[in-house]
Amino acid sequence: MRTKTLKKNKINVVTLGCSKNVYDSEVLMGQLRANKKEVVHEEEGNIVVINTCGFIANAKEESVNTILEYVNKKEEGIVDKVFVTGCLSERYKPDLQKEIPNVDQYFGTTELPGLLKALGADYKHELVGERLTTTPKNYAYLKIAEGCDRPCSFCAIPLMRGKHKSTPIEDLVTEAEKLAANGVKELILIAQDLTYYGLDLYKKRNLAELLKNLVKVEGIEWIRLHYAFPTGFPMDVLDVMREEPKVCDYIDIPLQHISDHILKSMRRGTTYEKTTNLLKDFRKYVPNMAIRTTLIVGYPGETEEDFQLLKNWVEEMRFERLGCFTYSHEENTHAFNLEDDVPEDVKMERANEIMAIQSQISWELNQQKIGKEFRVLIDRKEGSYYVGRTEFDSPDVDNEVLINAEEGYLRTGEFFTVKITAAEDFDLYGEVVKR
Repeated sequence: MRTKTLKKNKINVVTLGCSKNVYDSEVLMGQLRANKKEVVHEEEGNIVVINTCGFIANAKEESVNTILEYVNKKEEGIVDKVFVTGCLSERYKPDLQKEIPNVDQYFGTTELPGLLKALGADYKHELVGERLTTTPKNYAYLKIAEGCDRPCSFCAIPLMRGKHKSTPIEDLVTEAEKLAANGVKELILIAQDLTYYGLDLYKKRNLAELLKNLVKVEGIEWIRLHYAFPTGFPMDVLDVMREEPKVCDYIDIPLQHISDHILKSMRRGTTYEKTTNLLKDFRKYVPNMAIRTTLIVGYPGETEEDFQLLKNWVEEMRFERLGCFTYSHEENTHAFNLEDDVPEDVKMERANEIMAIQSQISWELNQQKIGKEFRVLIDRKEGSYYVGRTEFDSPDVDNEVLINAEEGYLRTGEFFTVKITAAEDFDLYGEVVKR
């Protein structure tokens, strides 16, 4: 009688989607490691956990293709088991179970204990802040809240992540301390909506209070804010940003559009005038702030007049950083009831026009940096360059500073004073003037 080969299981966690998914995968991996499981991130393993994204059409397609890829590997005997978790699984579990039945089990976004049990592990409640980080050692994401209470018409996040739920300040400080002890110097605060933080726990918007506590964590030198919402923005956050050197003069605030009738249909709770005044206040109170935003073009009912208004506004506001997406018609959202009436080729043309404008703005702003000195955090070495960032740049999405490696060794995860010697539209070149 033939017996199975005894082998130790290795669990490979594959992460798709946004930084919030990265964070969730890191928590899962921390739990598995605490259970003495061998776990890797996007490497070979005989058990695979796919953390999916279900936000827009392209992300859903990538998630489904990844599931099919590993199911095929399972059928070929390359992997033994495939588990699926995350937003796509939360949103479409019945459909996925029917269409791709060879997955061992599907889990939603709030079913971590069940997923761990399926992997032969126990959920350890005492592991506050324990994660196995997958980012470079010098920065980490800190998720301060889960879910969202906003009613945006185009967004399916509340369907997949539920209502807004803040994490207590003391737990976040504990997590930050553990990250700092492991060499993390930059915290990137993430949530579906940072500016809603604390309303459920403290009955007030409490992001400023959280920042005041996090800046006290020894070893943390930069704190960066991602995914703020324009409506009801807590202005005391700007006071903390201005007064605390550790809080980067940087904010990621997705604005989506500027035409009043599009904003109303999107259910954003703001107007052209209110949004523009908010941005002017940002620059008034924190003059050096780098503002990053994202826009959606091709939303149902977007006319050429709406688009021209958006273009003119982008040229006027001169955002330091900007990304542009084409509208994705998502079932079970409020906007799904509207006619998706902007042709796909027109959506792409409009997105390309916006990014061409932004590329020119970015080039002009970067030319102004030549000859100036900036504090730069080194993320990695790539080819013949060390690659770093200023406080005005977030990893993966913003400008990078390239420093010729022949000039001398630079330790990754360390800060250096760098003089900018040349600039392109999305990259800066510099030389170290102070080590």
